[in-house]
Amino acid sequence: MPARGNGRTLLVTGGAGFIGGNFVLQTVADGGAVVNLDKLTYAGNPDTLRSLQGDPRHVFVHGDIGDRALVARLLAEHRPDAIVNFAAESHVDRSIDGPAAFIETNVVGTLALLECARDWWKSLEGAARETFRFLHVSTDEVYGSLGDTGRFTEVTPYAPNSPYSASKASSDHLVRAFHHTYGLPVLTTNCSNNYGPYQFPEKLIPLIIARALAGEALPVYGDGRNVRDWLYVLDHCSAIRRVLEAGRVGETWNVGGNAERENLHVVRTICRLLDERKPLPDGRAHETLIEFVRDRPGHDRRYAIDSSKLQRELGWQPAESFETGIARTVDWYLGNQAWVKRVLDGSYRLERIGQA
Repeated sequence: MPARGNGRTLLVTGGAGFIGGNFVLQTVADGGAVVNLDKLTYAGNPDTLRSLQGDPRHVFVHGDIGDRALVARLLAEHRPDAIVNFAAESHVDRSIDGPAAFIETNVVGTLALLECARDWWKSLEGAARETFRFLHVSTDEVYGSLGDTGRFTEVTPYAPNSPYSASKASSDHLVRAFHHTYGLPVLTTNCSNNYGPYQFPEKLIPLIIARALAGEALPVYGDGRNVRDWLYVLDHCSAIRRVLEAGRVGETWNVGGNAERENLHVVRTICRLLDERKPLPDGRAHETLIEFVRDRPGHDRRYAIDSSKLQRELGWQPAESFETGIARTVDWYLGNQAWVKRVLDGSYRLERIGQA
């Protein structure tokens, strides 16, 4: 059992992934204790947690959220104050190439985790039962695509357009149903596009950084005008912790970075930062490496999150602007190339996938 430290003990699923790993590191640094359950699929990387080796506040368990016996044992053994569910297959392109794995983890796995959480919660008494929470981490992609104006709110109808977003929408509905049917004290967060340290290099920002450093072509889907609201991962983690601390049970909270940018703008910004920090040997600007490639199927044109509820009711604000966050991100990758090299173990070679 992890030493409880100064805060609560959390069962975190998917805590070796990008957002989950940052959340675990932040939680332990602030005195909390974490039981970290991760299946270690392609994007789960225990190297992210290397700094926690030997720390009594962190217990890592290699396993699947769909393993009911394992989850029930962890709950009984460690008696966490809350479950934070990051565990998910989480890449749109991979869901186009192989949707079945997304249904298995994001829908079937979430159902198993919810059933275990419900049974555990029902066994609790007094303050432990009163304060227990199940926080489900989801995405703005469940809302579909926006036109040139407007932003997603917590009451925007669901309209998922990819196998990934459909699987996440399904899991969101299961979480809601377990609250309304069984009374399970749930919280749901829907976030915009995350970026920052420890992100698997198939996602746009780390992919562009890695390819630019190698002097390779920088692939941009379609015309590059697709818009995303970019959220620095540590801001996302602080929002989750704030919702866990004070969010009203049964409600949804949107988390955004107030940083809408076209994909092409993001790529050009990275190029300019690398021109300053790591110029190409031949003196060319990194922007000359940009190459437009065939768009992926069902590519949503624009996402934008309205996180005013979270800001108004819980007092959360992102600490980073896009400009400060992307500079911190580029600097992190430049300073952690050993981590990147260990991630690229031969199964992934900086390619765009999902163009089936």
